[in-house]
Amino acid sequence: MKKLLVICMATLIFFSGCAYTKIQLPLDQNFDNTDLGTKEGRASANTMLFLFSWGNGGTKAAAQNGNITVIKHADREIFSLLFGFYTRFTTVVYGE
Repeated sequence: MKKLLVICMATLIFFSGCAYTKIQLPLDQNFDNTDLGTKEGRASANTMLFLFSWGNGGTKAAAQNGNITVIKHADREIFSLLFGFYTRFTTVVYGE
């Protein structure tokens, strides 16, 4: 019984975050004075089965989608399903 419990715990730790992952990371390093601005723009790139990729997830595309001319802050969002079967990388920019 103890061995089964250890195997189950090891499996859960090893596969944690594999079925569903949604995280947001900053692309900025200056956090002491972060002014987000009034506008937000998003751009995404997608991948499926580690074989097919499409989209433009760049900072320039995100700024154009939000009608932003001055970028004040940027974030990266990562959404993944089923061991990366489908993954979406989104760049989020904030500014004026």
